[in-house]
Amino acid sequence: QVQLVESGGGLVQAGGSLRLSCAASGRTFSNYAMGWFRQAPGKEREFVAAIRWSGGSTYYADAVKGRFTISRDNAKNTVYLQMNSLKPEDTAVYYCATGDYSDYAQDYDYWGQGTQVTVSS
Repeated sequence: QVQLVESGGGLVQAGGSLRLSCAASGRTFSNYAMGWFRQAPGKEREFVAAIRWSGGSTYYADAVKGRFTISRDNAKNTVYLQMNSLKPEDTAVYYCATGDYSDYAQDYDYWGQGTQVTVSS
């Protein structure tokens, strides 16, 4: 079965950096895209970034463009989210997902368990 396991979350001060990882298994990922979403308390889940396994095209939400970078390591079946210049408003549970190359959560059919990112001011 498809499994997505996130890691790398934690507590960081504003202006700091974190790198999230998502180890994927259970499907031929070259046919799909990977996305990162986040959900803050009391808010809806929102799109952060997406990448195609094949070709590596990327797409970012305006809120993170220029600060976050999504990348993948095909040999390790792992997707990364490098987060720089973090702000308190980036605080959320971050989820990776696999599915169609899209910024809509409903286009992704498998999700990880999430990892908490907390940015202190």
